[in-house]
Amino acid sequence: MDRNVLSAAFHVTIPVLMGYLAIGMAFGLMMDSAGYNVFWALLMSLIIYAGAGQYMGVTLLAAGASPLQTALMTLLLNFRHMFYGLSMLEKFRGMGLRKLYMIFSLTDETYALLASAKAPEGVREKDYYLAIALMDHSYWVLGTVLGSLLGSALSFDTTGVDFAMTALFIVIAVGQWKGTRNHLPAAIGCLATLASLRLAGEDNMLILALVVIVAALLVFSPKMPEGQALHKAGIGKEERTL
Repeated sequence: MDRNVLSAAFHVTIPVLMGYLAIGMAFGLMMDSAGYNVFWALLMSLIIYAGAGQYMGVTLLAAGASPLQTALMTLLLNFRHMFYGLSMLEKFRGMGLRKLYMIFSLTDETYALLASAKAPEGVREKDYYLAIALMDHSYWVLGTVLGSLLGSALSFDTTGVDFAMTALFIVIAVGQWKGTRNHLPAAIGCLATLASLRLAGEDNMLILALVVIVAALLVFSPKMPEGQALHKAGIGKEERTL
């Protein structure tokens, strides 16, 4: 991968760099406070790389959750990535084996960049997409390692540090709200979350809210502009090649 590709990708990923260093360090601190050293924090960020899923994973590890409960919670929390993948079919087409890494590395922030990414003149777009994904992943890993090392070197209260992920989600949500005319998905998410909190309570609302949101999106997505665009593009037909 040549310097022009890396330079172009770095330019657009600077906001993610700032965010991932902060929330990656927060995750590293949480892992250290839970009794897991830098090796486990690094390994988790390398092979799981799930952001909110990793935050939840620390809680599940500390609570001694069963494998079945962990798998179910992870599936529901990351179910939104199925919709990310559908909208990236055309962009990832023709990437060969690199497509496998692109699927793995499709976090919320990387998706937001790739959804509007346009390769600069003279830069191959597939290489550009890959460079963005690789850089975002490296930022997350770097933040994780720094946070874990800082936590092991200094002793301080990490209560509330996990709010860093919530803060980043709020920033992303505001940006997406301003960047689209269709606010139905956001309205569905808010109403489903509030209703689930009311019905199930603070400790049990997450699974209910996620199930309701996914069901509502499946019902309404064909009527949304994005869903109609995917249908016209041939989503649902058998994919031809990697």
